[in-house]
Amino acid sequence: MSNMIDKAFGIHPLALSLRSQRAEVLASNLANDETPGYKARDMDFEAVLRRSMGESQGLELKATHARHIGRPGVNTDPELLYRIPAQPALDGNTVETDEEQAKFTENALAYEASLRFINGRISGLMTAIKGQ
Repeated sequence: MSNMIDKAFGIHPLALSLRSQRAEVLASNLANDETPGYKARDMDFEAVLRRSMGESQGLELKATHARHIGRPGVNTDPELLYRIPAQPALDGNTVETDEEQAKFTENALAYEASLRFINGRISGLMTAIKGQ
């Protein structure tokens, strides 16, 4: 069943999950914009998505026999990175509110685009099922 869903919706369900996690991180940054010593965090969305999809930078292992050990589960926990500020604050806080708001908005738009794609696919499948 999962394979059918993967074929129907592509990477969008995984992208929604990762975008949701990123929104939480960015919202946390915005909530702590005046907290002394707070270090802004973010994730490299494309790298996390690529890793979660199973694309590797090196060699790919393949099971050539039924008794081979299967591929370990996909890790969707993103590695959070520290953001480097353009202008460090004297109190050690690295949150730049304008930058965070821009990143949050960009992430929200990409989240909405994935939702619209999934919605369109569901509408198309419903039309095909009903035969209209």
